[in-house]
Amino acid sequence: MTFTQARQLVVAALIAAALAYVGARLAYGALPRLPAPAGATLLLIAVVDVLLALTLRPRIQRKPGTEPVDALPAARAVALAKASSMAGAIMSGVWIGLLGHLLPIQGSVQAAREDMTASLIGLISAAALIAAGLWLEHCLRNPDDPEEPYDED
Repeated sequence: MTFTQARQLVVAALIAAALAYVGARLAYGALPRLPAPAGATLLLIAVVDVLLALTLRPRIQRKPGTEPVDALPAARAVALAKASSMAGAIMSGVWIGLLGHLLPIQGSVQAAREDMTASLIGLISAAALIAAGLWLEHCLRNPDDPEEPYDED
């Protein structure tokens, strides 16, 4: 498994943004209003990632007084980290696409002004999930590996 690369996240976000923008342009009038905390669930996942990173980092680094991490839980945590950063990238793209549709019409459409709050909360939460996922992945790196990962492209 390779480390998550920024270009993977950017491509996922761009594709999601384009699809969300087109979807919003076509069907925004038929969508229900977005509740303000709609995107905040991503923030909860980000908190879990951070707590897991804080718990596992000393164990991965083999700090005195800590038990080493077994391979299977470490692999699961890496999978969670990679999934979190990718989900955050996709959802940030969705929120950016929606914001791209809402910004020009917010002056004339009341629902657009109200949906801006939910979109901004969602975008901030998605960015936090990306950061938490990448940090968790960084914390799970084997300390015996070289600092610079091999580029397998």
